[in-house]
Amino acid sequence: MPAAPGPCPMDSGQMEGVLRRLADELAAQLQAGEEVVLLGIRSRGLPLAERLAVLLRTATGGPVPVGALDITLYRDDLTEMVGSPIVRPTEIPFTLKDRTVVLVDDVLYTGRTVRAALDALLDHGRPRRVLLMVLADRGGRELPIQADFAGIRVDVAPGQRVAVRVSEIDGEDRVTVEAC
Repeated sequence: MPAAPGPCPMDSGQMEGVLRRLADELAAQLQAGEEVVLLGIRSRGLPLAERLAVLLRTATGGPVPVGALDITLYRDDLTEMVGSPIVRPTEIPFTLKDRTVVLVDDVLYTGRTVRAALDALLDHGRPRRVLLMVLADRGGRELPIQADFAGIRVDVAPGQRVAVRVSEIDGEDRVTVEAC
């Protein structure tokens, strides 16, 4: 996976290319007849999952259902959050049983979001297997969680964060490294 140095690791054209590559990598790993569904972790994982589903449909020739997973109530820092957390709906309009579920998120950092997503996911059924796909892996894990597919690996200095913007939410597609 390529490392991305500098203040602007990805523009909109690069993001499109990375999503295409991720879809191709996933399609190549699927076995014949394997049913795959994508679950986007709210909020920016959902539009990424929707884009990937279109690309996967082209690559596999079959439908790729997409759902949304809200992890707010599964976070281990819920009691530390200031104010009331915003809970959005989890929308999984299909069964998970005997399917390969691909959790899609924008940035993988400590692993705590993914742990919460796994807890939330298992409340909705038992899939055949679960894979993790992220647009950017910034390292810094606190839990033993790794992405099966990562668009880029970004080296981030202390006091910085990886910010993903998607046009569906932010009006533009871009990945940047910013000061916290």
